[in-house]
Amino acid sequence: MQNKNASIFNIAVIVAALGYFVDIYDLLLFTIVKKSSMLGVGATAETMLSDSTKVINWQMTGLLIGGIIWGVLGDKKGRLSVLFGSIILYSVANFVTGYIQTVNQYAICRFVAGLGLAGELGAGITLVSELLPKNKRGIGTSLVAGIGLSGAVAAYFTYQFTEDWRLCYKIGGGLGILLLFLRIKVAESGMFHTAKSSSVSKGDFRMFFTNSKRFKKYMLAILIGLPTWYVIGILVNQSDKFGEQLFGSKTINSGRSIMFAYAGIAIGDIMVGLVSQYFKSRKKALALFYFFTLV
Repeated sequence: MQNKNASIFNIAVIVAALGYFVDIYDLLLFTIVKKSSMLGVGATAETMLSDSTKVINWQMTGLLIGGIIWGVLGDKKGRLSVLFGSIILYSVANFVTGYIQTVNQYAICRFVAGLGLAGELGAGITLVSELLPKNKRGIGTSLVAGIGLSGAVAAYFTYQFTEDWRLCYKIGGGLGILLLFLRIKVAESGMFHTAKSSSVSKGDFRMFFTNSKRFKKYMLAILIGLPTWYVIGILVNQSDKFGEQLFGSKTINSGRSIMFAYAGIAIGDIMVGLVSQYFKSRKKALALFYFFTLV
């Protein structure tokens, strides 16, 4: 087993952070190029809302299904196997998205990309948590999230620079392939190797429902994240629509809103790791930062 004396700047943390960077770049790219890309595949001003909702719903469905599939595979086959598989899947999906011609093709490509993107963060964070010692996990995972979330900022400026949504998707696919080569240098965690050689049941999704205490903890962990996604997925993502309905403004750019929001989230994610280390409590840090969100 590997001993856990690793620095938070070791290769696993750096590659996980870059992986999440690419993950967020691809995940938020649709919101940033939504208007131009939807018009480019045949949507009209009248069908824009329904067509774009269809595409994002397919992407989110892919994320939901992919999260379960990759989670099970990660326990059975290892974190690195999941990372390689998920990167290949969403990279290919992004390349293909650069050549689509219809709304339905767009929806299918984003579904497949969602399947792939779902594996990146879970496996990366799990690997980092298993490789780092207990006293560095909070900062290590926050560093991964902080660097990773800046991918949304990169996606925004990539589109501003290229003004070509198809090229932006191809760049996302290229970044994924580059990441694949970096992943080769990362070793599997000793914790997984130990679990693999034990008789403990691995990758059994039914385990969530056979223990009430475990199921409650799992559901509460999901509920903790709901306010965050509500703010980002609804309020910020549809800020152009809210601006028009509430203030009659047609100048609000949802892609720019995403960029500013994720710039703040990236800084906040690094800060929350430091705050939780200071408090020696993740619950206190969560309470403090959710207070900021509420305000």
